[in-house]
Amino acid sequence: MKKMMTLLMAGAMSLAAGAALAADKVTLQLKWVTQAQFAGYYVAKDQGFYGEEDLDVEIKPGGPDIAPPQVIAGGGADVILEWMPAALASREKGVALVNIAQPFKSSGMMLTCRKDSGIASPADFAGKTLGVWFFGNEYPFLSWMSQLGLPTEGGADGVEVLKQGFNVDPILQKQADCVSTMTYNEYWQIIDAGMTPDELVVFKYEDQGVSTLEDGIYVLEDNLKDPEFVDKMVRFVRASMRGWKWAEENPDAAAEIVLENDATGAQTEVHQKRMMGEIAKLTAGSNGALDPADYERTVETLLKGGSDPVISGKPEGAWTHMITDEALK
Repeated sequence: MKKMMTLLMAGAMSLAAGAALAADKVTLQLKWVTQAQFAGYYVAKDQGFYGEEDLDVEIKPGGPDIAPPQVIAGGGADVILEWMPAALASREKGVALVNIAQPFKSSGMMLTCRKDSGIASPADFAGKTLGVWFFGNEYPFLSWMSQLGLPTEGGADGVEVLKQGFNVDPILQKQADCVSTMTYNEYWQIIDAGMTPDELVVFKYEDQGVSTLEDGIYVLEDNLKDPEFVDKMVRFVRASMRGWKWAEENPDAAAEIVLENDATGAQTEVHQKRMMGEIAKLTAGSNGALDPADYERTVETLLKGGSDPVISGKPEGAWTHMITDEALK
């Protein structure tokens, strides 16, 4: 009997080991820290959607010192999340990123201004100080200013660009008339700091016709030549989109899952639930497949960057439906 039990236990352990080996590992590099901006991926892991696709997904948080294109170029990730302007700029510099899916349909980027600065429309930007994120996030802003005919070197006829950290202190301390914000994050930091919506003027990039695609799923072009990698990405995208749709339908529960995965303990329940509600507006309407019209709009915006555009010409091979065509079957 003892021998039989030993054999049964050994068999069970062997099966468990075999199951573990069967799961294909995928490393995902986020664009920023753990928050509801990435809820779909945490949900897909928590709800077992990745497991059902035989995937073992590691989700690596980002941060101010982490550039996803550099991470994937250095072999630190199989797949990354990135804004398209930064991805196309990286592609032009030799990191051949390809967009394989686009969960975010709309842009959450805004310029939020103090009403007491006298700004009521973009025509009032001249002579003002505007806070801008860099590290690849400045491209849509610079294209917008170029289209408005506003130099970014300061002066009465231009704008003074303040390199904004990842906070909203410049607008609170009146160091800047406007700061960069996202609909789901920094705008609410301004509100939580004591300012009211009536004291602010908001310019959404979507409304200004200069929005660009955000939080797309990117891989290296050479990897798409490997059928096994392609199959793995089909399963990854399919499970991830299940996660996003679940998050849209269960925003509060999705926010709780994000909080459970926040190793820093920096996020709060109120902020994450509010963020998830705003994120759901951006992913709504997307089945994961990139809309070519959205891509073309992004490229055209970037090409209108004045004397120093983000990209020198229309990219070739920067996106594919190869993965989503299979994932959506």
